[in-house]
Amino acid sequence: MSPIPSAAQTARITPAATPPELLRNFCIIAHIDHGKSTLADRMLQLTGVVDDRAMRAQYLDRMEIERERGITIKSQAVRMPWAVVDPAGVTSAYALNMIDTPGHVDFTYEVSRSLAACEGAVLLVDAAQGIEAQTLANLYLAMEQDLHIIPVLNKIDLPAAQPERYAEELAGLVGGDPDDVMRVSGKTGEGVAALLDRIVAEVPHPVGDPDAAARAMIFDSVYDTYRGVVTYVRVVDGHLSPRERILMMSTRATHELLEIGVIAPEPNPTQGLGVGEVGYLITGVKDVRHSKVGDTVTNQSKPAAAALAEYQDPKPMVFSGLYPIDGSDYPDLRDALDKLKLNDAALAYEPETSVALGFGFRVGFLGLLHMEIVRERLEREFDLDLISTAPNVVYTVTMEDRTVATVTNPSEFPGGRISEVREPVVRATILAPSEYIGAIMELCQQRRGDLLGMDYLSPERVEMRYMLPLAEIVFDFFDQLKSRTKGYASLDYEQAGDQVADLVKVDILLQGEQVDAFSAIVHKDKAYAYGVMMATKLKELIPRQQFEVPIQAAVGARVIARETVRALRKDVLAKCYGGDITRKRKLLEKQKEGKKRMKTIGRVDVPQEAFIAALSTGAEGEKKK
Repeated sequence: MSPIPSAAQTARITPAATPPELLRNFCIIAHIDHGKSTLADRMLQLTGVVDDRAMRAQYLDRMEIERERGITIKSQAVRMPWAVVDPAGVTSAYALNMIDTPGHVDFTYEVSRSLAACEGAVLLVDAAQGIEAQTLANLYLAMEQDLHIIPVLNKIDLPAAQPERYAEELAGLVGGDPDDVMRVSGKTGEGVAALLDRIVAEVPHPVGDPDAAARAMIFDSVYDTYRGVVTYVRVVDGHLSPRERILMMSTRATHELLEIGVIAPEPNPTQGLGVGEVGYLITGVKDVRHSKVGDTVTNQSKPAAAALAEYQDPKPMVFSGLYPIDGSDYPDLRDALDKLKLNDAALAYEPETSVALGFGFRVGFLGLLHMEIVRERLEREFDLDLISTAPNVVYTVTMEDRTVATVTNPSEFPGGRISEVREPVVRATILAPSEYIGAIMELCQQRRGDLLGMDYLSPERVEMRYMLPLAEIVFDFFDQLKSRTKGYASLDYEQAGDQVADLVKVDILLQGEQVDAFSAIVHKDKAYAYGVMMATKLKELIPRQQFEVPIQAAVGARVIARETVRALRKDVLAKCYGGDITRKRKLLEKQKEGKKRMKTIGRVDVPQEAFIAALSTGAEGEKKK
């Protein structure tokens, strides 16, 4: 979100709180690339909060990375006025609080937090593509929150659109008549005014006690360099006013409320926020730990008796090490992660050290795209140069003496007699045209998947449910799925506990010494392939030494692959212009003895570039090319 201007900079001051009966809080949910942000653009124009001169495509996508990739990463809240004339001719001015949400599976946590701040949801489906995996996932999230759902078909202006066919699918999904499914075009604006009218008519207004002690839920925050932490809240009970002291109920921290206002879509200071309103608070606090997403804000003088139910903390699915290329940047990386966590509550991290890479952090992500975005934001917004290690998941190892170890990094894998290793599994939902069933089954079987069930949504579209190990899908599963189905398949997954698996730790040895940074935990059947791949890769990356360097991959004490970096040979005969052969032989024998001695005491010189190239994720490798 853009930096918050001061009260002096903002000419327009919005009056005091709007009555709850004239408020409507809703969000737009959909699969990625179904046109949420474009529909939000038309709503902003139609309600007049953004004029044509200031308008740009994907107006609410504030980050440069969002605009480049054409995806929404952060939910954005905006307040819009909308007047409705009733049958008696009386005009009522409503305030609509809209939240534009991300569509990718990695940002489901953003969607769930947005749903908690709303009473209604617009379920958007592309009229040319139909229902996809994340459509279902987001619909179930909205149903769990007991929101009123308005089904809408978008992109009806496309030549490939099939509104009648997909309206039937959508009506069957949400329960209702195909005629109840609205048809709109975010691009041309067709049907958007009717949709806003329907939101006013059908979405229930917020309910709360205006006379009770103030309670407001923090659903997002952002760090502003000049004004400190900016907190986004939804007021549930009571009233918040500027210049009063507020209390954060989980941290017990108290602050003076310097400014309070609404986003419309630029920040507008107001004289307070009442029941059901969505807005922002500025206290001037610079410590990012004082504003926790899911916390309850109340008045210090008249505090609420009980806090609102907190959000459930998301569990990281993928772990990767992040290290600064320059070791002196470590404090900057720590500060950057603190500030980014304020803006991305799903981020989890802890310090770790590596013999090869120095000081860094073990960071937990919700998925590969989340990992890619976080790393790119750290590099762009905080000007850091980072190395990220290959992603891995959390394993639980039980020893024969019944002790249990939790492993987030291959170097933590215990030695000795192991009773069992458990790995996390996910329940994956794949939606695709029925002609690709064979290709999808083959891919899932290669990744140790178990078919749970299969349903035909229509004669041409099928929904397949698989149980898959998380480790098998975090790297390139989605890319493989897309390429095998010509881009038509969509994937959604959720955690489904763990299972016992035949996993082993593959160690990489250089000159007989184990290098922890290159170790990996893999399935027994894939250990040989990983060992050969790493040994071959390192043979190309490690420069030749004065002595021969053996590179070995081993499982326990058994070597499963080997490559050798040949020794450099100094030309000791260069100074011999001729003469007796015995003179040359004497020099060669002397060199041979020296090589033998070097081999026993020599240490392998591995440049940092080799570590970076061997440990980098695929995306980083591509960048270096």
